[in-house]
Amino acid sequence: MLIEINFESDIPIYTQLRNEILRGIASGKLAEGEILPSVRQLASDIGINMHTVNKAYNILKQEGFLTIDRRKGAVINTKNLRYKKETLINMEKELNPIIAEGICCDISKNDFIEMINKIYDDYKVEE
Repeated sequence: MLIEINFESDIPIYTQLRNEILRGIASGKLAEGEILPSVRQLASDIGINMHTVNKAYNILKQEGFLTIDRRKGAVINTKNLRYKKETLINMEKELNPIIAEGICCDISKNDFIEMINKIYDDYKVEE
């Protein structure tokens, strides 16, 4: 899986890494049971601090996307994920400022919905 990190972004690197791993899971590029690179290896490959990778892995573990085993390392584990009301609430909080920005820029509701559908369909096509 190719991980893209923008070192010029205002988004923290650990958040970008978390998001890239989620994209990999959503697109099917990272499968259930797949073992991710060790913290040391991924940090070296990307050119970031090991603590940054560790933080991203731990966030994904807390969110239920990974299990961390001392022998195997970080393993994709989504089989126990279930739809959670709090997930939808968090997504709404994330989308609120994005929608507000779109309205301020005169983006129509239909254009926004088309964009969401396209992004969603892109993930489903990659499976």
